Amino acid sequence: MAKSILKLQLPTDPRWVNIAEMNIEEILVDHAYCEQKAASSAISLIVKYPDKTKLVEELTALVAEEWSHFERVLEELKKRGYTLGRNRNDEYVAELSKHIRKGDKRERQLMDHLLVNALVEARSCERFKLLWKNIQDEGLQKFYYELMVSEAAHYVSFVKLAKEYMPKEVVDARFQELLQIESDIISKLKYRPDRMH
Repeated sequence: MAKSILKLQLPTDPRWVNIAEMNIEEILVDHAYCEQKAASSAISLIVKYPDKTKLVEELTALVAEEWSHFERVLEELKKRGYTLGRNRNDEYVAELSKHIRKGDKRERQLMDHLLVNALVEARSCERFKLLWKNIQDEGLQKFYYELMVSEAAHYVSFVKLAKEYMPKEVVDARFQELLQIESDIISKLKYRPDRMH
């Protein structure tokens, strides 16, 4: 399913859900920061590429949505008597970001940024789907279903934006490279009880 819809090459081990469910406070805290970082990443692209009108329009809406997700995760934490807690390094995103080519043409750099963001959204979507289908908490089931749908839309938006500024065949070829890189990263990362990725 992950490969056919989101094109991810390596599905998440289903046992990740068991780890996540046993550490739901840590997962929710990490999730909150993931939403915050997603909003910040989109803001950075708007600041870096203010001349790209379609990008500015679409990412402005995306920033608002990601921030609303952050607020919703905070509500879920509060319901359960948890606090936000400290920020954590996201090794997954850090490793993926190393493959954004530096010193290349501006449009190619933009394409890489957009495709890396698309991959992060795709992996988040895949994990939200696992939580929706397998977690016992009914409130969180509904919550993660709604976020799964939203992340899938963000994934599509980032890929479409890349094709707005670079030829489709160039984007498709680069995305295939990054999909393999993402698969390699996932295969080497250990599942952490306090991480979404």
